[in-house]
Amino acid sequence: MPKQDVTELDIFYISYDEPNCEEHWADLLNKVPWAKRVHGVKGFDAAHKECANQSETERFITVDGDNIVMPDFFEQALDFPETDHDGNDIAQSIFSWNGKNLLNGLVYGNGGLKCWPTEYTKTINTHEAATDGEGMEFCWKLNYIQLNDTFSEVHQTASPFQAFRAGFREGVKMSLDQGKRVPPRQFVDKIWYGNYNRLQTWCNIGSDVENGLWAIYGARLGCKMAVLSEWDVNLISDFDWFKSFFYDEVAVNFIDNPDQRCKYSKLEWDKDQLYAGVKEIGNELNQDINSMMLFNPDPKMCQFFKKTFVNPKRWGVMIREKQIQDLLEKGLIGSG
Repeated sequence: MPKQDVTELDIFYISYDEPNCEEHWADLLNKVPWAKRVHGVKGFDAAHKECANQSETERFITVDGDNIVMPDFFEQALDFPETDHDGNDIAQSIFSWNGKNLLNGLVYGNGGLKCWPTEYTKTINTHEAATDGEGMEFCWKLNYIQLNDTFSEVHQTASPFQAFRAGFREGVKMSLDQGKRVPPRQFVDKIWYGNYNRLQTWCNIGSDVENGLWAIYGARLGCKMAVLSEWDVNLISDFDWFKSFFYDEVAVNFIDNPDQRCKYSKLEWDKDQLYAGVKEIGNELNQDINSMMLFNPDPKMCQFFKKTFVNPKRWGVMIREKQIQDLLEKGLIGSG
């Protein structure tokens, strides 16, 4: 496949219920006025298929509703190889760039920009459409290629629900071994170290950000339910379940003496009660899952972490994460 400028591909903005989606859509239109929008389609798989059905190019780019795209992305030229590192046909490969999460400073594929093969996307069944009982994620089953560079910022804490949902989803996914449950006493040995470190960060960092405590609570609760119960982890792909779970079972526990109010949803809650809930689950996870390192999230400490934490160097728009990992393990490059 010849080299293509990003601006030669269809660019789709996918939004559903993100409180900040209109602001982000306006920002994207300022950068690429020809971008297309898919809004209000229920389900991850259904939204991706709708993009594929509307696309007029061989591949298309998706921008999630909580994303702000960095301007230099639209200056990139994509040089697609004929096959991936395992010899698989690129025509059935999904490329993902990193996103920088402003909640906790993490930089990885979560929430990042994606490049989809149009015809192939029409045929796959992921997330809520999965037929194999593994609907929470698609990166373990499809030919999903994580690239090394970063081209967007992820803003997931505009409301308590948005923040909780983001944290809970990652708390569940990072607590599993390619979608499979891990015994709590084998946790640190079975979970890939990158996901283990990200889980610790999601569960500890972000209380300095508006609604960040909800994300931390969500991450801790997601980890608890994924590891210490038989709850169906595939429910994280069910939009209706998530909303009902948050408002009917979670938020109601923190409303005794409300001193906080969301400007978007008008939800009111007691900050001290929520903080106590975060501490309670943290103590439980530290006790029941080996090598968990959860502490009481102090805003100053969170600011310190994000200021001093150094994400790995980025090497180029089409450089694969696996390539960099192989070079690091062989000592051929440094991590800084």
